[in-house]
Amino acid sequence: MIRVTANRVLVTGGGGFLGLALTRKLVEQGLTVVSLSRSRYPALDELGVEQISADLADSEAIKKAFSGCDLVFHVAAKAGVWGDEAAYERANVTGSENVIAACRHHGITRLVYTSSPSVVFNGRSMEGVNESVPYPDHFHAPYPRTKALAEQKILAANNSSLATVALRPHLIWGPGDNHLVPRILERGRAGQLRRIGRHDHCVDTIYIDNAVDAHLLAAQRLALGAPCAGKAYFISQDDPRPLWDIVNAILAAGNVPPVTRSIPAAVAYAAGTILEIAYRVLNKQQEPRMTRFLARELTTAHWFDISAAKRDLGYAPRISIEEGMERLRQWLAQQG
Repeated sequence: MIRVTANRVLVTGGGGFLGLALTRKLVEQGLTVVSLSRSRYPALDELGVEQISADLADSEAIKKAFSGCDLVFHVAAKAGVWGDEAAYERANVTGSENVIAACRHHGITRLVYTSSPSVVFNGRSMEGVNESVPYPDHFHAPYPRTKALAEQKILAANNSSLATVALRPHLIWGPGDNHLVPRILERGRAGQLRRIGRHDHCVDTIYIDNAVDAHLLAAQRLALGAPCAGKAYFISQDDPRPLWDIVNAILAAGNVPPVTRSIPAAVAYAAGTILEIAYRVLNKQQEPRMTRFLARELTTAHWFDISAAKRDLGYAPRISIEEGMERLRQWLAQQG
């Protein structure tokens, strides 16, 4: 077990997929944990976690919630590839500004932020890149743009009184997943999945327990002036695989046939363009089945050099993809 020293820990988004798994590990260590989310979660009640309902954009509510804490995991964010730009700004940028301000107000010295590799995605393949790769000049969706702004603010806040670190997990999956796995299985059962393009590019993923380990290690190593303070780190399985191998493994775990049919990359990108225009004209809020950002994500490579996380955080994935898929299969079977 990766031990974290703290009197009172606050987790934003403690009821989400990563937030809940992280909170559970903290509780197992006997730590007092507070979750801040917009909704209440029965699973957190079962863990005996104090739940505070508040919007990240409400600065006064955030400031009040952080009282008495000495470690913060800022996991909450508005995710997705489509939606109102202002809503992403409010949750991801303003919310992170409020988190920083609350930490300073209460003298909290450690802030671990959950970022994303999409903050440096420039629309082209990224193969074996490290943290030196720059932020792009243009973003293809509001999520990566606002997460990049938030990450920059979090890292810039690192100083002699507040130590900050940002983690960039790519495609978290495993038991308890309420986003990636359910969507793949739902579309697979409906026969809506298609391989895109001629090439099956390699991508990094990360099993949920490994993502939690990385967050705990970051909190353990983080201190004022520590080597990891003020830095961002890619974290992954350190085992890039062809994208559709991963998708088909998830489908197999849910007893769904593999994806065999494909469409040209240009067709997917054109469809994303048309759907985005149509959704804007019709003012539809739900996410289109395809967007330009998603088409680019599905037709490019995304795998990263995690040497820095190994060196500064002592991170190494404990659970292999094969073991993780078996655990996922068992969990899905239990869920029926």
